[in-house]
Amino acid sequence: MIGDIGAEVYQSWSEERRRDEIGKLVQGYRAGLPVVILCTMADSIAGSQEMAREYLASFMTYKERQKAVKSTGKNGELRATVSSFLL
Repeated sequence: MIGDIGAEVYQSWSEERRRDEIGKLVQGYRAGLPVVILCTMADSIAGSQEMAREYLASFMTYKERQKAVKSTGKNGELRATVSSFLL
């Protein structure tokens, strides 16, 4: 499963390193990384969707997160997944 890639490695990281790496993912998103990859990788690095949501909210404004959800188009399942991370 893609969400498990690197999970063991990420668990050994400090909270500071996790935060830094998720910050880099957000920068990557701003440079064109697909939002679904941002969410999936943030979940893996943070260790849970709840923690990923907290990290992402700390790096992205509410407007930016809304725009990311809207970028998923009319794909209901994808939109629901991304929304669960960002809103």
